[in-house]
Amino acid sequence: MDLTVDEYIEGLFSDEAFKQPSDTKKPEDLDITIPEWYDEIKYSKARRFYWDNCFQLTSSMLLGLVAVFAVPSILRVLVSTRRSNSTFTAYKRYLSTLLHVVSWFENELTPGSISWRSLLAVRTRHAKASVSANLKGQGIVSQRDLALTQFGFVGFTILKPEKFGLHEIEESDWEAYNHFWSIVGSAIGLEDRYNICRKNIQETREVCQILLHRVWTPCLENVPEYFEHMARVLLDGLWCVNPTIHLDSMIYWTKYMCDVPGYVYTEADRLKLQERIREQLKGRSEDTGVDSASLIAKAPFELPNNPPRLLYLHDYDKLETVPAYKRLPFPAKYKIGLKARIVALYRTYLGRLYFNMQYRFSLLLMKYFPYMAFFRFGVFQSYVNIFVEDPIDNEELKPNSYYYQPRPSPPLYKEILSLIW
Repeated sequence: MDLTVDEYIEGLFSDEAFKQPSDTKKPEDLDITIPEWYDEIKYSKARRFYWDNCFQLTSSMLLGLVAVFAVPSILRVLVSTRRSNSTFTAYKRYLSTLLHVVSWFENELTPGSISWRSLLAVRTRHAKASVSANLKGQGIVSQRDLALTQFGFVGFTILKPEKFGLHEIEESDWEAYNHFWSIVGSAIGLEDRYNICRKNIQETREVCQILLHRVWTPCLENVPEYFEHMARVLLDGLWCVNPTIHLDSMIYWTKYMCDVPGYVYTEADRLKLQERIREQLKGRSEDTGVDSASLIAKAPFELPNNPPRLLYLHDYDKLETVPAYKRLPFPAKYKIGLKARIVALYRTYLGRLYFNMQYRFSLLLMKYFPYMAFFRFGVFQSYVNIFVEDPIDNEELKPNSYYYQPRPSPPLYKEILSLIW
């Protein structure tokens, strides 16, 4: 924890971090230990902070999960497990993930508690997935992969709390939340030198900003093969527990949160992008396209060599002409607009209370009566036990190009229903 931010980044981007597995012990020999710097008061305060902001903190984690699929080494391992390649297995896998996270906030971290058992189960599954993927020649779950996955759970809210309407209820809430996730990272096998959550929230923000700039922006610009498939089955599966999810809007919003050039929403975003394009033009004709790669930092690891994507200045004269936004179906645009209104409401006491209560009620349904999933997967198959291994599928993955093809407009009644569900 005594490393400077620059030393931390240098270590995380090193070959050692990429080659070092999440655990060196056999899965059956693993155990949970609490680090010596564990602070019970901070940990408990973070649990209260989560429940005070549970709706938006959980929403940010869903975007983080989508972003994590853009890291090639992580995606290879996930695909090789065959436990989330179809809508059904993705539903089981990621509802289980959500319930694991919730259990950490619901229960004290003491030996034998549900929280303790959950963290051990997660650590064991990472170790098993690493061994299995290595045997298949698909890499391992490395220390770097664990750290980048940790970003998926905390990065967006720590960096951009205003995008979710989040603020401290009590002094040092963010410090406590940072401490909570540093303990979770340690418990699931992340070494201190690779733990994203540093000794204070300011250092953690600095680390997360560098990672956003050097990892997430280039990764979401150059997504690996099967990113679209894995992201869409995740979102389609979790639609059964949150029917307000729209696949296209969630992927757009994830890229927007990761500062991918061309994914804008506010006037400030649009004007800033136009200014960056003008800088790259250097006096050339405004009808000249600018390669999006010129606006992005080089990633510290190899990414797919996708065709260049050109940005034209006047495509960004107004939101309606932005190419990525223009391609979205109307329900997706509506859901994106709805997000901004929810954020505005969430900043108020009553708005936060309402949405948190809605989330808590949804959580009860997820655990005890996931009725939306009943219609798609059957009653008994819809229930999730976080301590039972997720099922395996034999789904054939569709390439990204399949999802980039023009799609026929759905029937009018589906368009109308998708505005609500």
